[in-house]
Amino acid sequence: MSAIVLFMAGIAAIAGWWLSQQRLTAKPWLEEGVIVDLREEAGSSPQAAKIGLGVFLAVVGSLFALFISAYSMRMNMVDWRTLPVPALLWFNTGVLVLSSVALQWAYMAARRDDMDGVVLGLIGGGASAVTFLVGQLLAWRQLNAAGYFVASNPANSFFYLITAVHGLHLMGGLVALGRTTAKVWHGAEVAQVRLSVELCAIYWHFLLLVWLVLLGLLTGWTDNFVDICRQLLS
Repeated sequence: MSAIVLFMAGIAAIAGWWLSQQRLTAKPWLEEGVIVDLREEAGSSPQAAKIGLGVFLAVVGSLFALFISAYSMRMNMVDWRTLPVPALLWFNTGVLVLSSVALQWAYMAARRDDMDGVVLGLIGGGASAVTFLVGQLLAWRQLNAAGYFVASNPANSFFYLITAVHGLHLMGGLVALGRTTAKVWHGAEVAQVRLSVELCAIYWHFLLLVWLVLLGLLTGWTDNFVDICRQLLS
């Protein structure tokens, strides 16, 4: 339960920072010397898109938090047999980090109006994400070859379920990334794709954070971290 509390606290902190950046509490009609068209402000597409993504990420974070909670409670039962974590997962993690870095590179290039950098970042991020998904499938294959099937043990079921849900969310991100790349391929200007690139980068960073938490949970590192925090606070 400590792991779930820490995860939810992190999600809440990120959500609070996100909303503060969107100026949701601002009252532009009370600011002196500033004339604001409220109709234009209400129809602000970039702000609405960012807030929409923030709400979606909060929902997804809550979903994974429920998985983490269920995993933490179920692993204390007598029929739980720990699943060996394939070494390939560490390679996959490195690839996902590279994918996130590539999307951040694309976003920074978009801010500089550097279309070549945007293209390089989008292609690199997409290729790395696909490599991560292929690596996850290979990890599943290794476990199946070793006799660790989905229904043979609760730990196995949780591993396949958690990694599958994370992979599905990454595949959804690839759809959005593919649409953005297609716009660039068809000659869109940097200004036309800057927001899409930024949203993709944010989504990738979020999925990387979720995966690191899940990896820590599956390897038992999260429990050690919680124990260290308890010792520091005691």
